[in-house]
Amino acid sequence: MKRIILITTFLLCSISAASAQAASPNWQAYAALLHDHVHAGTLSNIRLNLVDYAAWANDKHWPALLANLRDFDTAKLSNRNEKLAFWINTYNILAIKVVIDHAPLKSIRDAGSFFSPVWKKPAGIVAGKMRSLHEIEHQILRAMHEPRIHFAIVCASVSCPDLRMQPYRAATLEAQLDNQARLFLNTPGKGMQITGNNVYISKIFDWFAEDFATSGGVEAFVRKYRNEQALPTASLSYLDYDWALNGASTVKQ
Repeated sequence: MKRIILITTFLLCSISAASAQAASPNWQAYAALLHDHVHAGTLSNIRLNLVDYAAWANDKHWPALLANLRDFDTAKLSNRNEKLAFWINTYNILAIKVVIDHAPLKSIRDAGSFFSPVWKKPAGIVAGKMRSLHEIEHQILRAMHEPRIHFAIVCASVSCPDLRMQPYRAATLEAQLDNQARLFLNTPGKGMQITGNNVYISKIFDWFAEDFATSGGVEAFVRKYRNEQALPTASLSYLDYDWALNGASTVKQ
């Protein structure tokens, strides 16, 4: 009888573990792509993570990753962090797909037009449904009321937050999002620039100001994540947004 109980308990634990693992896709292919094709560098005098889109497109892991997204059942995402991690990763993967599908590009915006912006164009199939970047950002992620997503999703541009070199995962999401916000706001010319008494911050804070209300507003958010929290008292202005592609140069640092 004891043996039967032990076997039953083992099987139940195995089923529970399998269910827990099924709550997110297997991000191994994505992790390998990030490791091999994202490198620190400089563009327009700004430090950032550069993406080697050509090498990424020809990597054997790329088709496997897209198939994984296509076939994954999002109904398995059972909690907020699982959903956030999944859709942040998905946005970044589809932004890369857009660049690859329309190469060569100088800017991701060149894949669209004024009357048909790239953000609203079909980007890729997720869970059996064609999705756009606009849908993922505005209808799914922003609806979850997490302002730190704006430093995790990457629109393939110099002024965007850096593409993180590891996938986002539910278990480590809080630390990853905090780290992304801190990295962004402490990168001169990208998140913030202080010149004398003048403080310039990213246009992201202008475009999505309402999203930071739950964090006490833009200024409170900025002060929280700046290493040097003492800021000049002058009003905040905004940096020009550089939409040039965050593509890797020949030199990898």
